[in-house]
Amino acid sequence: MASDRRWSDFSTAQRTAIVAAGAVEVVLTTIAAADLVRRPSTQVRGPKALWWPVLAVQPAGPVAYLLWGRHR
Repeated sequence: MASDRRWSDFSTAQRTAIVAAGAVEVVLTTIAAADLVRRPSTQVRGPKALWWPVLAVQPAGPVAYLLWGRHR
């Protein structure tokens, strides 16, 4: 059963943590997407087209691309 918690039910610390986690996800996804666009296909492990859906899997996708998807 889903919880019916509202934003106002969270403490200030919980709200801060949620906003910070969301910001980190946005930044990581933006960095990974920009890198994928700019990086030549020869420097990407696997097809670039397969990395795009991986970036949508939050938060593991962008981290996986940044750690394992690029040739250094």
